Amino acid sequence: MAPLFLFPFLFVFIFLLNHFHYRLRFRLPPGPRPWPVVGNLYDIKPVRFRCFSEWAQSYGPIISVWFGATLNSRSAAKFSRDGQDLIWADYGPHYVKVRKVCTLELFSPKRLETLRPIREDEVTAMVESIYEYSTTLQNDNVGKSLVLKKYLGAVAFNNITRLAFGKRFVNSQGIIDKQGQEFKAIVANGLKLGASLAMAEHIPWLRWMFPLDEEAFAKHGERRDRLTRDIMEEHTLARHKTGGAKQHFFDALLTVQDKYDLSEDTIIGLLWDMITAGMDTTAISVEWAMAELIKNPRVQKKAQDELDRVIGHERVMTELDFSNLPYLQCVAKEALRLHPPTPLMLPHRANANVKIGGYDIPKGSNVHVNVWAVARDPEVWNNPSEFRPERFLEEDVDMKGHDYRLLPFGAGRRVCPGAQLGINLVTSMIGHLLHHFDWAAPSTQQEIDMGENPGLVTYMRTPLEAIPTPRLIDSNLYKRVAFDDV
Repeated sequence: MAPLFLFPFLFVFIFLLNHFHYRLRFRLPPGPRPWPVVGNLYDIKPVRFRCFSEWAQSYGPIISVWFGATLNSRSAAKFSRDGQDLIWADYGPHYVKVRKVCTLELFSPKRLETLRPIREDEVTAMVESIYEYSTTLQNDNVGKSLVLKKYLGAVAFNNITRLAFGKRFVNSQGIIDKQGQEFKAIVANGLKLGASLAMAEHIPWLRWMFPLDEEAFAKHGERRDRLTRDIMEEHTLARHKTGGAKQHFFDALLTVQDKYDLSEDTIIGLLWDMITAGMDTTAISVEWAMAELIKNPRVQKKAQDELDRVIGHERVMTELDFSNLPYLQCVAKEALRLHPPTPLMLPHRANANVKIGGYDIPKGSNVHVNVWAVARDPEVWNNPSEFRPERFLEEDVDMKGHDYRLLPFGAGRRVCPGAQLGINLVTSMIGHLLHHFDWAAPSTQQEIDMGENPGLVTYMRTPLEAIPTPRLIDSNLYKRVAFDDV
């Protein structure tokens, strides 16, 4: 019994020894005092990026949180990447190969253009659904509010599954089929597990003490892979029957499977990386944008005036119009600045000892960049909390990882390869919603709740309710522009 009794004390002793060793050897960034074994894991508030930003007010832009370091300013984020990209991740052969497949095969300008009709189909289907709701007299919906998240989610979900597999799970009435329900449940469970404070994930050397956490992640992977293989098999059979051209991401991966020596597990992993990254984040970004536009009617009208001037009232907008709609692009950019859908970058592990801003980051440390805090850094942005798209007319700021003031898609060698796809879809959705409808908050609503739910992505704490009023006379402009890609 004595050895078992001493076991917890041994753990605490080892932790303290390790802690003081690090403190004596390295000049670590300041931060909240850690607890033995668990560090700061349970000091973190549910909305993590706000918690880290608050700590940065006390300790400075670079803080130590005992499971990694967090960078909360543009200068710190930029310093961590300047000339040191190769230190922050394992750029082994597998990573290089997968990155090459994404850049050259999946997200090339040619493929994005080929798949543009799918995106425009889904966005116009959303417009048709909202129009039907807002003009159906027998249901007494005229002038009534709707929960916008439902319609945005259908666009994002159908878009990413059609791009990946050529399969649409949600019909025009917003009803999702059984396979689609399982699909969404897996995505939700994956985000939940990823956001959890599971000891097994955050303190790997204690994994053996938490078998249930390990089992939860393993079961999630098995469930995901089983569904994906079923969908892949259905897709392959459908293609053999129709003899259709290969254009979806799954088709592209099969076409280059031998060329890049891709295993089935790698293909499944790639598909799910894209699905997880692109499904909820798109809908979230547009919901936040519409909340800001309803709160700021001046900006809404200015964007609509541009759309009326460029598009008019006799046709619908397409992605080919973007270059002539600079203010609309600024609206999308400003929404992504204030409300990045993934406010914390995926952590990067230091493969060597490195210095950031005069502090030591020991080898093996995880470094998180607080994208949300960087985009609200008062040393970089004038009135950073104000929704003012004009700031991007005054100075163009890149969104794809080259300018460290704005990092909604990451930065450096790990910038999201699908950034342009995300920008196009977000801009298209906002443009169609503004061109086709005027938007207002319900008269019974005192104020829009601009708080966030905890998690890896920034869902609005209270789903946005809004009243759409059609603004185009020709009802034909509200019809879905269908595209048969199966």
